[in-house]
Amino acid sequence: MILLKKLRDKEAFIPHEEIFELLEKTRNPDRKRVEEIVSKSLEKERLSCEETAFLLNAEDPQLVEMILQAARELKNKIYGNRIVLFAPLYIGNECINNCVYCGFRVDNHEVIRKTLSSEELESEVRALVSKGHKRLIVVFGEHPMYSPKFIADTIEKIYSTKFGHGEIRRVNVNAAPQTVEGYKIIRDVGIGTFQIFQETYHLPTYKKLHPSGPKSSYVWRLYGLDRAMLAGIDDIGIGALFGLYNWKFDVMGLMYHTKHLEERFGVGPHTISFPRLEPAVNTPFTISPSNKLKDQDFEKLVAIIRLSVPYTGMILTAREAPDIRRKTLRLGVSQIDAGSSIGVGSYSARDSQVVRKSQFILGDTRSLDEVIRELASEGYIPSFCTACYRAGRTGQHFMEFAIPGFVKQFCTPNAILTFKEYLVDYASEATREIGERLITTELQKMPSSQRNTVSKMISQIEAGARDVRL
Repeated sequence: MILLKKLRDKEAFIPHEEIFELLEKTRNPDRKRVEEIVSKSLEKERLSCEETAFLLNAEDPQLVEMILQAARELKNKIYGNRIVLFAPLYIGNECINNCVYCGFRVDNHEVIRKTLSSEELESEVRALVSKGHKRLIVVFGEHPMYSPKFIADTIEKIYSTKFGHGEIRRVNVNAAPQTVEGYKIIRDVGIGTFQIFQETYHLPTYKKLHPSGPKSSYVWRLYGLDRAMLAGIDDIGIGALFGLYNWKFDVMGLMYHTKHLEERFGVGPHTISFPRLEPAVNTPFTISPSNKLKDQDFEKLVAIIRLSVPYTGMILTAREAPDIRRKTLRLGVSQIDAGSSIGVGSYSARDSQVVRKSQFILGDTRSLDEVIRELASEGYIPSFCTACYRAGRTGQHFMEFAIPGFVKQFCTPNAILTFKEYLVDYASEATREIGERLITTELQKMPSSQRNTVSKMISQIEAGARDVRL
């Protein structure tokens, strides 16, 4: 109770008592109420926190299936059948926090500490570009050496590295919360989304799992993205690490965080992530966590987030095994990583010690080409699009397009164009064959005027042009 009082005193926006009350009073919702909420979400309206609680407490198999089906339908309405692809690039794993679930914690002496030099960073980027990647999220441990200037210099180096026809066109960031002035330094080099996961929104659990280091401050981290917005970074990503506390509470935390950002800044999160706790080297907490999330609850969680915040991109990571990714992809996911490796320096060089340089153990280690081939064979358009970011369709401007669903008019053509680049420059023969058939099918779905425009742009790519976009 003392911790909760401190939270209230600091005017934080996660009302623990209210969340528990909502989860209690919405138990065993009747079918009509769930139907009403699902119908509202299909009109692309963000749900209230109470409405989300009703969906979380829907346990009847028929109601759960209704929720899953609605999520599939809503995703298609807003984002179409595209899936945006990116890769994580770990820059360094030095850390001064002692988070009990993390392989990078300062007390874990089994981890091999490593920070990329400028030359090693260039090698990593060239290795990623040579596979076809255009979008990265750079990840840093929390350590004084990873200052805002260090992060900014890293991003500038990535953008300046070219290889063949390829380049990185968007760099997102997952790093420690910064001051407003620190964020401005990072903003000025042209980042995409700045991402901070609260890990768990439950304050007593948070304090227990973060015993020391800067990350032990719940409130500093909770307001980290407020400071980013104040600094002019209008694309932000939130997330929770499921498995640390009760999953329903943390979904509610994500919803209250979204509500807070909308009320204060007029724009919600660009992305929401929902990673599950995975094993890490010499990290006993990860082996049998008491709040481990079952696969069926994970699928339900993803669907409910999609229905609750229709306009927000949803990120499904390679923490999950391929079979889970296949099932969950249909439930509203818009972004995935592929061809991922999370050992520092592991893209450009084989390393028998890669696991000891990693934050956790990946569940999906397939190559980018394998994942793209499977996506295309299932009718998804693999996309490396960065057009909205570079055309200024970010933050409030992005939401003006995304909330009513207009973004689909930009996303499908640009997805096809970036997919065509991949097929021409990087794809295996089998992937290219499947991909060309998919593009032909997608073009036939377009109105004739749009089809003619996109077909001309495809011809430009075939003739050697790159970065052709709407």
